Amino acid sequence: MKTGITGLWVALGCAICSIVWAQPREFPVRPVRLVVPVPPGGSLDVMSRIVSPKWGEIMGQNVIIDYRPGANTIVGSENVARAPADGYTLLINTLPFVVNPSLYPKMPFDTERDFAPVSLLGSSPFVLVVHPSIPAKSVKELVALAKAHPGKLNYSSAGNGSNLHVAAELFKNLAGVNIVHVPYGGGGPALIAMLNGETGVSFLSLVAVTGHIASGRMRALGITTAKRSKVTPQLPTIAEQGVAGYDFGAWFGVYAPVATPAPVIKTLNDTITRALRDPQVTERFDKEGAELVGGPPSVLAAHLKAELALWAKVVKSAGLRID
Repeated sequence: MKTGITGLWVALGCAICSIVWAQPREFPVRPVRLVVPVPPGGSLDVMSRIVSPKWGEIMGQNVIIDYRPGANTIVGSENVARAPADGYTLLINTLPFVVNPSLYPKMPFDTERDFAPVSLLGSSPFVLVVHPSIPAKSVKELVALAKAHPGKLNYSSAGNGSNLHVAAELFKNLAGVNIVHVPYGGGGPALIAMLNGETGVSFLSLVAVTGHIASGRMRALGITTAKRSKVTPQLPTIAEQGVAGYDFGAWFGVYAPVATPAPVIKTLNDTITRALRDPQVTERFDKEGAELVGGPPSVLAAHLKAELALWAKVVKSAGLRID
């Protein structure tokens, strides 16, 4: 009998061990892929590179940046929407994510239905810049120049519906000027076009151009948001300089495929939150002129819904269109 009892306990112990070993290891067990749906060099790229090293360190797995540019972030976004919902393929996106549904008659995914919000990272103002060859030293001078020579100035953007495109078209609408749109395949190429003098005007993320402004390779005329930037407090806003009502800024959020399990979303959000609180990360945010936001997934979900409604109205009222 004693032997039988011993054998029973051994059998039970083996069964328990098999159950324990059968349980999946806690997420994550391999690197996480963060899809950046634009080419290198733009604000999304900069934001990704600021956050991902510390985020990966906290998770215990590398966060690998995967560039999937195309169709104003639609290509990369669709790649994530169709990916396995296991937390290992994520998307970082900004304004085109909420503008595209109002610009394009047909989309390969639904922005709300096909994605699970993970975390809002931060926001950043844009800045109206001109090439040094453009004589304007202020927004008022640029408006006067554009009105005196309609259709002669051009501006670079990251493509139809991009932050840069929307910011410029709002400016044109409110200022009553005709500046020709030259779309490029991302914020990086649009920035290079400005530096090379291919285009004379652009609305670029402060995150991406602070160094170029300081070096004199481009001239900053005004901040796009309603308030001045703490990084460049001496630079007046566009609204201050006569374009009443002008207010534009970018925000950055991380998303997963919609069916990603709630515990995985929680782990991703918790680790991002810890990364955003790291002194080195907050210092980089401050240096680049970005404002740290963070928050639970519900904050990004509410923000996403509000932005979709807002930009549907803006696209219609401003007459924004695909060139």
